[in-house]
Amino acid sequence: MCIRSNEVNIPCFLFTFEVLIKPKQKSAIEKHTSTSSTMEVSYVYVSFLLLIASYIFTSLFRRKSSNLPPTVFPTLPIIGHLYLLKAPVYRTFAKISAKYGPILLLRFGSRRVLLVSSPSAAEECFTKNDIVFANRPHMLYGKIIGNNYTSLVWSDYGDNWRNLRRIASIEILSIHRLNEFHDVRADEGRLLIRKLLSHSSSPVDVKLVFYELTLNVMMRMISGKRYFGGDIPEVEEEGKRFREILDETFKLAGATNVGDYLPFSSWLGVKGLEKKLIALRENRDIFFQGLIEQLRKSKGENNKKTMIDVLLSLQESDPKYYTDEMIRSFILVLLSAGTDTSAGTMEWAMSLLLNNPQVLQKAQKEIDTVIGTDRLLEESDIINLPYLRCIINETQRIKPAGPLLVPHESSEECTIGGYKIPRGTMLLVNQWAIHHDPNLWPNPERFNPERFEGLEGTRDGFKLMPFGSGRRSCPGEGLAVRVVGSTLGLLIQCFDWERMSEEMVDMREGTGLNMPKAVPLVAKCKPRVVMKNLLSQL
Repeated sequence: MCIRSNEVNIPCFLFTFEVLIKPKQKSAIEKHTSTSSTMEVSYVYVSFLLLIASYIFTSLFRRKSSNLPPTVFPTLPIIGHLYLLKAPVYRTFAKISAKYGPILLLRFGSRRVLLVSSPSAAEECFTKNDIVFANRPHMLYGKIIGNNYTSLVWSDYGDNWRNLRRIASIEILSIHRLNEFHDVRADEGRLLIRKLLSHSSSPVDVKLVFYELTLNVMMRMISGKRYFGGDIPEVEEEGKRFREILDETFKLAGATNVGDYLPFSSWLGVKGLEKKLIALRENRDIFFQGLIEQLRKSKGENNKKTMIDVLLSLQESDPKYYTDEMIRSFILVLLSAGTDTSAGTMEWAMSLLLNNPQVLQKAQKEIDTVIGTDRLLEESDIINLPYLRCIINETQRIKPAGPLLVPHESSEECTIGGYKIPRGTMLLVNQWAIHHDPNLWPNPERFNPERFEGLEGTRDGFKLMPFGSGRRSCPGEGLAVRVVGSTLGLLIQCFDWERMSEEMVDMREGTGLNMPKAVPLVAKCKPRVVMKNLLSQL
């Protein structure tokens, strides 16, 4: 049964059932028996319809009297609105919101879900009700990979989360700490340029190039190790194990666990995902514990502290809190947040530039004018390259790395858009729907960096918030801006880029938590003529 506004559609099976029970021409005794049977079936049929009508009326009355947000009917027994979900979920949600409104209260199995798809509603969630929505829903992934909901990402709002956030913001990802690792990021940028120069006549696997660069940057900052491109067999083998762990982490993070919404499913033997998560956690712990032990033994030998060194120093002052388990969990959060999202954003940006060569040429002209051709672009130059920042903002609008922001959960009853939101409601903010709303963005499917001219930074109110908002926004925003801005800037400055053929780059979205490309980008590049003298000196 499906209710849309005041329209009621009776399912086809009821009509079929009625035809099957229609009596045929029979004898008097058979007619009497048949009439009695028909009356009994009719009674059941009428009772069934009355039951459904009563359910609908009661649900509507309860919802109206409780001042809950609008919903989509029917809310099926047990599964609720799970029947609505089709991949990609953010597009499905956008269609539902366009039809029923930007604030909807759905039910996914046993969970209430508030679906928000407008800047004003998102602003209410992350300003007036920021503390209320500072919790995370308890889900299987957070229980196993998030160390029983104690990691920075999955911990509920409280003393533990506040301390983890302080460590991330002040000890690990502060401007001072990021400046200490400036040389690491600059070195990786130069190594990337050299690699592309040596393979300029061959197709470039852009996805692989960006992924390995971000992994090298993060691991050199975290542990001092560089896994890719060094041609050292032992290190390459260790890097292969490391990459397998991260690949599996991203894969399982995007997997749907039915038990998160239908708890009884565990009775039916739905345990496959749980086993994979436990195996992943064990492999992760073995690998990262090895890194911790190596740095613990070599303490004091390096002039520059890695992020693990910083955490081990804190462990000395408070060993009960800064356990090895806590450090391993923290490392995984840094790697998960700092690699795949940045690499994906850069791959989408290059894809959009290849499909819009006039934008690429305009960006090259800006860099040539501001920086010249006698030195390479540096992180400090990004602030003076507004068009480059416009390109990045427009990429994050069209292809956000987090189309649905990480889910939140209300710790108490609150009000959004005039509606009452019960305690324990999971909040999903559909960033993709906001970014593609034609009422907010004229011609939203068009790649138009100029629409961001005059915007300072990476946000446009609550219309564009690629790093989330409020207390639980991403603490790694500063690092991401540096890596994405400088890497894209270098590739635009040093090379001319072309598609592999006359066909446009495939812009379809694949499956995964961070919205990867369905078809990884492969392109051609050659050194720019105006940069040949400088590049020959690298």
